[in-house]
Amino acid sequence: MSVKLRLAKRGRKKLAIYDIVAADSRAPRDGKFIEKVGTFNPNSNPATVVLDTEKAYKWMMNGAQPTDTVRAILSEKGVLYRRHLQIGVNKGAVTQETADSKLNAWLDNKTSEFASVADKLKYKKETAKKDRLAAETKVLEGKIAAKEAKAKAAQAALNATEEVAAEVSEVTEESTPEAAE
Repeated sequence: MSVKLRLAKRGRKKLAIYDIVAADSRAPRDGKFIEKVGTFNPNSNPATVVLDTEKAYKWMMNGAQPTDTVRAILSEKGVLYRRHLQIGVNKGAVTQETADSKLNAWLDNKTSEFASVADKLKYKKETAKKDRLAAETKVLEGKIAAKEAKAKAAQAALNATEEVAAEVSEVTEESTPEAAE
């Protein structure tokens, strides 16, 4: 029986979540599987992976073949590197302590790299929000300035009509007494 580490789809349409499973290669994608190894959610940014690395490592050492996507996930989590180092230990090329120290150093580096990527995404999101807010503020200031200009123009027109009305009343008052005499 050939065992594969692959994704099994679950969830709803256009919002799928995948289980990482060890399954017989002849079984259907969403069908019977031997063991669930983890989950993969591609809908979040960055994609969320919950993986039992011990189970995945056990299956890889027993000869399970990962699909391309699962291989990328296992590589990201360090399972393939751990397998590579263990094969070197089994052949006698490296000691177990050296392999463990290399793996821990690699995992620490990967963790800090992931944290920096997450920080960059957070910073990018915050700056985009600030830019949108600044653009909205600029638009609102423009609208307020336009309303103030319109109000000033209306006030000026009102003042002009009042001045004209005052002049007309002065003229009529001057002309009325003369006409009466």
